[in-house]
Amino acid sequence: MIKNYTCPKCDGQLRFGDHVFLTAYNMEGQGSIILLHAELGNYTVDFHPNIEFNKGEKVNFLCPICHKDLSSDKHEDLAMVCMTDSAGEKYDIYFSQVTGEHSTIKMYGEHVELIGPHSDRYMDYFSMSLLQ
Repeated sequence: MIKNYTCPKCDGQLRFGDHVFLTAYNMEGQGSIILLHAELGNYTVDFHPNIEFNKGEKVNFLCPICHKDLSSDKHEDLAMVCMTDSAGEKYDIYFSQVTGEHSTIKMYGEHVELIGPHSDRYMDYFSMSLLQ
C-alpha cells in the first residue's frame, strides 16, 4: 500500500521512493538531510557520515521544503508529519525526536495506533481509543 507523506505546515511532498526526506539538526547545531524509512515501524535511517546523532540525543526535524520546525504540540520529544494512504485516508504520524527511541504514533481522529517498543511512553499525551 503506497503512502504519501507531507509537511503539516506547507503540504509539501516528503516521500521519495522508500524514504521520507527531512532536515535534521543535532544538539550541536550540525545539520543533514535525513532519510527515514517510509514503512511505519521500520526504524532504519540514513544521513551524511560526517554528522553524529548520539543515542539519547534529541534531534530537531524540519521540513526540507519550507524549513518549518516539525516539533509536535503533543510532546516536546515528538515530531509530526501527515500521511495519506492509497485509499485517501489521512493520518497524523508522530515520531520520536530522540535518537535510538523507536516510537511512532499513527492518529486518525481519536483513534490511535502505537508502533514501536517505546511508543507507550507517549500514550498519556493522546486522548485515544486504540486501533486493533
